[in-house]
Amino acid sequence: MAGDEADDPTAIRSLALSPADAADAYAYTQENPGEAVLRVTPPFHGRMRARIHVYRLDDTELTGAVHVAPAAVIADNVVADYPALETELEDVDPSETDRVRKRHGEAVKAWQKRAREAIVDEIALETDDGPHPVEIKQVG
Repeated sequence: MAGDEADDPTAIRSLALSPADAADAYAYTQENPGEAVLRVTPPFHGRMRARIHVYRLDDTELTGAVHVAPAAVIADNVVADYPALETELEDVDPSETDRVRKRHGEAVKAWQKRAREAIVDEIALETDDGPHPVEIKQVG
């Protein structure tokens, strides 16, 4: 590909990604400051690998990278079932906080297992030309 074509995400036909990266990225964003995404960097071609990437400042304008939200590659019903710690901590006696946090950690691990098994087959990348469909290929 020449010049600008290598920077055009519409060249992508499929994204290879690790289901564990998708589940870990989603959980990271729920539990920590910053955001975790599945990142694809130019030059773009038909088959690309998306890897987990954590950031605080979005640098896609500078790098030309494409960020895929982990929620986009995990089935909606599984995303909706993510265990929210804030909900679990409501009206909890302070002496029970450690127990609730431990239980929450176990619930997140169980959710991540379900999420790894709920990767979708296709997503649409948002591009300057509008949504661009790509197949999802699982690796690892």
